[in-house]
Amino acid sequence: MTPLDRLGLAGAIAALGDALRAGLDPEADPPRSVVDVPAGQLLLMPASFDGYAGVKVATVAPGNPARDLPRIQATYLLLDAETLGVVATLDGTALTALRTPATSAVAVAHLAAPDAAHLLVFGTGPQAAGHIAAVRAVRPISRVTVVGRDPGRAAAFAAEWGAVVGVPDDVADADVICCCTTASTPLFPGRLVRPTATVVAVGSHEPAVRETDDDLVARSEVWVEARSAALREAGDLLDPIGRGVIGPGHVRGTLADLVTGRIAPRAEGPWFFKGVGMAWQDLVVAAAAHRGSPRAPMG
Repeated sequence: MTPLDRLGLAGAIAALGDALRAGLDPEADPPRSVVDVPAGQLLLMPASFDGYAGVKVATVAPGNPARDLPRIQATYLLLDAETLGVVATLDGTALTALRTPATSAVAVAHLAAPDAAHLLVFGTGPQAAGHIAAVRAVRPISRVTVVGRDPGRAAAFAAEWGAVVGVPDDVADADVICCCTTASTPLFPGRLVRPTATVVAVGSHEPAVRETDDDLVARSEVWVEARSAALREAGDLLDPIGRGVIGPGHVRGTLADLVTGRIAPRAEGPWFFKGVGMAWQDLVVAAAAHRGSPRAPMG
């Protein structure tokens, strides 16, 4: 069993919340370095906090799923913050698969209705699976609907996760909606989302790509990991901002605001959390795995 396996989802969720309460400032994260190469992208994501530094070297290869290989692959180096010596090397692909849904779970734990029972997930890959487990960890989910492009794959995925296969319009009956796809255009009509629902979108960190439409973004109270990262990378926000549908001030707050209680969500939604994935999340989860101290999830 690897350190990440021992930490588990509950430990990752707890570690992220603890770090934000301890004063970690996501706005201080250096921008992600992105280099385009013929097969896709090379990403470099460094961070430092609480005795550790670290860097993830990741690749995004859109052609890999057709080869039955992961679209995203990575390696993580965890360093001692004082000496900058390597203290651990972790599977960065597994780290990404853990920290992204754990981050979403922190948002859902603070935004979604306490009795949220119906989860709808777009996607059938590792992030879709991770988000089913993550939302189940913080809300009493009794019904899961899966929407995928490939009917056969969606059916197999749904059977594996005790879910049913649905269609995009099923968002009208969902309490929590998670978008975990490689789509470049909106997945569903935002006008159908209930005012009591929470929407999470994590499929992209590219300014020209989005999973949600103008209706959803304009109606929703918007939360992000960090304003700086969102206004640099989140196509779901940058596109409507660029066309004047919303302004930059439409972003209500950040995960740190939620976790520390600096800003409270409004009483009625929808609530929309847009995640792009940040280096501090990798560092916090990698350090917690290295320390080997899993804890209970937030409620």
